[in-house]
Amino acid sequence: MNAPVPPTPPGGASLAVSAAPTRDHDEENFPTASRLLARPVRAQVMAFYRFVRVADDIGDSPDLAPEEKLRRLDAMELALDDPGTALPEAAALHRTGTGVEEARRMLSAFRQDAVKRRYADWEELVDYCRRSADPVGRMLLRLHGDGGNAPAEAAADALCTALQVLNHLQDLVPDRRSLDRIYLPQSWMALAGGEEAFFDPANAARRRAVLDAALDRVEEQLDRAAILPRLLRARRLALQSGMTIRCARRLLARLRRGDPVAGRIALSKADFAGALAGALRGGPRDAAVVAGRVSRAGSSFARGMAALRGERRRALWAVYAFCRAVDDIADGAMPEAEKRRFLADWRGKLQRPDCILSRELAWARAAYGVPLAECEAMIAGMETDSTERLRLATEAELDLYCRRVAGSVGAMSVRIFGAPEAEGFGLDLGHTFQLTNILRDVDEDALRERVYVPRDLLAAEGIPEGPAREIVAHPRFAAICARLGERAEAGFARARREIARFDRQALLPAAVMMWGYGRLLDRMRARGWAGERPRPRLGTGEKLRMAWMALGFGRAA
Repeated sequence: MNAPVPPTPPGGASLAVSAAPTRDHDEENFPTASRLLARPVRAQVMAFYRFVRVADDIGDSPDLAPEEKLRRLDAMELALDDPGTALPEAAALHRTGTGVEEARRMLSAFRQDAVKRRYADWEELVDYCRRSADPVGRMLLRLHGDGGNAPAEAAADALCTALQVLNHLQDLVPDRRSLDRIYLPQSWMALAGGEEAFFDPANAARRRAVLDAALDRVEEQLDRAAILPRLLRARRLALQSGMTIRCARRLLARLRRGDPVAGRIALSKADFAGALAGALRGGPRDAAVVAGRVSRAGSSFARGMAALRGERRRALWAVYAFCRAVDDIADGAMPEAEKRRFLADWRGKLQRPDCILSRELAWARAAYGVPLAECEAMIAGMETDSTERLRLATEAELDLYCRRVAGSVGAMSVRIFGAPEAEGFGLDLGHTFQLTNILRDVDEDALRERVYVPRDLLAAEGIPEGPAREIVAHPRFAAICARLGERAEAGFARARREIARFDRQALLPAAVMMWGYGRLLDRMRARGWAGERPRPRLGTGEKLRMAWMALGFGRAA
């Protein structure tokens, strides 16, 4: 039975765990009540902040028992119901008419903090963020006249969730050490060997994979939040939200480069100043964000895209960024159930774009007639990749997989190139590219317990079912690779003949990529398929030649 809730302290006493809060608003990781806000609104925000700070300190106190934390938090909620309360933090909320309901929602999260120390999956963590962080954004919107603005609320929720998860990742070690609390889901840490292994300094590579997958989820939330400054009526709040988004992206980048288990990673004053300067200039448009990601990826596909200009290049970048996003989900160090849920989210994004990447993809589809079915095919292919132990039964299944993950790209690309009549060419070339990828990556895929060579071909060579690494190391596996290599070479020969039937200038990007992929296949065939199979790579000279071809110089195919 629960202990009785203590009454509101007499004489205006606070329930705070100490005379001074653990931190002030100026010490928070992200802007809280910055001077960008108008003075009257800032006073209201500060009243809300002080109430929440006291409650958060109670939930996070290492010195209070869970029962005592719950008693104090219950008393704070009772004070929210009493406009005549003597509790100073609640009285300030009533006096300013600020955030009572939002504070109540946040108290439910702080109660959870008092008793819950581990999280099972990502949805459980996001539910916590909805209560511990999202109410802050809702309160700010309401104070600035945008309460009930559904698109702004969705973007603000995404921003607040992203900020909260960044804080959790930033504080993994201190939270665990002082509170025995970890917000990163247990099912994710299991992929690094479990909790102890995840925090083992010597396990940096496996930890890095899990952290990167989590940061991908944060980046998706920031992509959803990016439109927020453009949706707001109040210029001051738009500036603060723009600054906050830039701060979050800076911290995200630092967490990608550093290891928060090895040492705390934080923003500097220069980061805050740079974020403010960027917000004053206005945030980057969706197309610019996508272009930056394509440039950083540095793939051979990106080199082929250099042959395009203007809107066509923008559209192909959008397709590439979409493919990369869903591929990162399928390859990410997260449980299979999470992968499938995030891919299902992308199916929803195709119908209702809600982030930078999905908006750019929707624009490309509308501008160049890119079929929705091809985007859905790509997602279906990534769902195949999401399984924990991938095996394909027949050559027909292999062909279907290639059709989905690469044929779809070919079918989308030829439309953007301006040669929709070449769809058959694009489908066939995509299949050839994917066979080349499979042959290039057999050993790397085996480490993920993936074997794309179908069971019927393996059985015909007498290769038994077993662990992926044993399959690809079997003496007869090389013979299958040799035959698939011949099939890929025939596909390239067919493509070189077929491309002459179409507008060669329009299909220049495809020709550039054909040349690069063909070089990789030639290198693999010359190397042979038995024994060690080091992954072939294009040299600097070959990459420069592809760039030269993309500019229209030299023969690409």
